[in-house]
Amino acid sequence: MDLAYIPSPSTGVIDLGPIPLRGYAFCIIIGVFVAVWFGNKRWIARGGRAGTVADIAVWAVPFGLVGGRLYHVITDYQLYFSDGENWVDAFKIWQGGLGIWGAIALGAVGAWIGCRRRGIPLPAWADALAPGIALAQACGRWGNWFNQELYGKPTDLPWALKISEGPNRVAGTYHPTFLYESLWCIGVALLVIWADRRFRLGHGRAFALYVAAYCAGRGWIEYMRVDEAHHILGVRLNVWTAGIVFVLAVAYIVISAKVRPGREEIVEPNAVDAEVDEGAEGGDVAGDADGATVSDAAPEADADGDAGHAEDSAAMAPEKNGTAEAAKNG
Repeated sequence: MDLAYIPSPSTGVIDLGPIPLRGYAFCIIIGVFVAVWFGNKRWIARGGRAGTVADIAVWAVPFGLVGGRLYHVITDYQLYFSDGENWVDAFKIWQGGLGIWGAIALGAVGAWIGCRRRGIPLPAWADALAPGIALAQACGRWGNWFNQELYGKPTDLPWALKISEGPNRVAGTYHPTFLYESLWCIGVALLVIWADRRFRLGHGRAFALYVAAYCAGRGWIEYMRVDEAHHILGVRLNVWTAGIVFVLAVAYIVISAKVRPGREEIVEPNAVDAEVDEGAEGGDVAGDADGATVSDAAPEADADGDAGHAEDSAAMAPEKNGTAEAAKNG
């Protein structure tokens, strides 16, 4: 008898009147907001302008959603295009199924377009977003909890996840791999924040660290899952993907540190131009003030002139000479 376990929701949909609120979509939306909010704070701290992260996210998020869905549908095509399956289900993203590999890859394309339009370097933007993306994944994984999917092997541990009987699943208690990955992603975010402060990571290395750290965790978590997946040489496809991407991310960190050491001093030229313009306006105000002072001092210059004239005719105007000397000393 199981004394303790994590219960699963009886439904993944909450009806708010005529509007169905799906738990999976809600977790994804919350994750996006967290990533943009935290990324904006980091971008401003790097010298960027408020709102830039959100502007570029308008490009990155839709591309990422499409990329994530494409990766899932391609790697699990049998769920949609085999006999007895309805290919229309491939478009039902609310039922679950977003591959992080495709989301990051195509999301980067959207981010590149947004960065190019704003004239800022993509690596710097990615560095600012890296911890936020990890936190977004931590939020998004709870969508799997709502859908009762992507759980691990059977277990009787106190934190086991209780799964109810349903399509393509057997009732029982299983490893809550969604929870493991969510906690791992939080740890990845903290690691990137610490390393970025400690080593002042730049030129995309903070983002590469996030990718490498996430892949390291995804590898062992993937081994625990029991959902259907393609295998290569007896190893799940996502394990291969995590391993390859991990190696590429580490290689990028090493090579980038040698080729482009240090950190970008300017991440958003427009922000610097705005500061210069504000400084120039301040200078104009100061100039006007100085002009007023010079104008006010003009009588003193006249007094100096008068003083010189008065010195030449001191005998004729002694009182005026005294006035001129006072003006000169003043």
